[in-house]
Amino acid sequence: MRQLPFTKMHGLGNDFVIIDARADPFVLERRDVCALGDRRRGVGFDQLLTILPAEGGGHARLVIHNPDGGEAEACGNGTRCVADLLMGAATDVTIETIAGPLRCRRRPDGRISVDMGTPQLGWRDIPLSHAHDTLAVPVPGFDLAACCCVSMGNPHAVFFVPDVKQIAVGELGPELECHPLFPEGANIEFVTVESRTRLRTRVWERGAGETLACGSGACAVVVAAVRRSLAARSAEVVLDGGVLEIEWMPDGRVEMTGPTVRSFTGTVDLEALEAGRAP
Repeated sequence: MRQLPFTKMHGLGNDFVIIDARADPFVLERRDVCALGDRRRGVGFDQLLTILPAEGGGHARLVIHNPDGGEAEACGNGTRCVADLLMGAATDVTIETIAGPLRCRRRPDGRISVDMGTPQLGWRDIPLSHAHDTLAVPVPGFDLAACCCVSMGNPHAVFFVPDVKQIAVGELGPELECHPLFPEGANIEFVTVESRTRLRTRVWERGAGETLACGSGACAVVVAAVRRSLAARSAEVVLDGGVLEIEWMPDGRVEMTGPTVRSFTGTVDLEALEAGRAP
């Protein structure tokens, strides 16, 4: 019997299963990630977050998996949730990720801010399949205006639309995510500019589907809107699950601030989960 303790948390409905493996380091195999991520037969999550011992001077290292078992480079809301768990009585913590070390701090109102680093804007950084100005990238086969592409350690394609409520995210998202233009896939954001400080956004996350919120996606949205001269460098991103405050700071780094919630803790039997999965 493989009994696995976990914590369930969310940031604006963007939900996570968090495993603390610092004392006995391990990373789940793909089949276990998929079994745990099944919302009917498992626990369910937008991302699985495994906390491991630090390797580069931070407080801990974070490994991120999507429900399809694939590893993700960055997860802003998940990083904020893990930071909340790790801080205790402290007010700041540094978490190591594939995308680099992310410094997090607790605000006086209890919300958690994370420094998401400097966005990368070159076509190879996203990456795209061929050279293109990432400010305006047409996507063949879709009746959409050219997107703005941003890497926040993971790839994002941001589409500005007249009314985000009218977008069929569930239909367009999976096709855009896997378009040949994005050889490593892409997170897809649809955005309506309500004002220079308020951006209504819906998200299709690579490997996870439509989610209530996406931290790295919210950062990419503000970066894209500033590049298009549509928004101020500090703005609210209004997602289906709530509001994130994003600031693209003068030094080029992006800071994201929002709430975190601890939903529950539990223990799961991985063997039972695997046995109960559909063939």
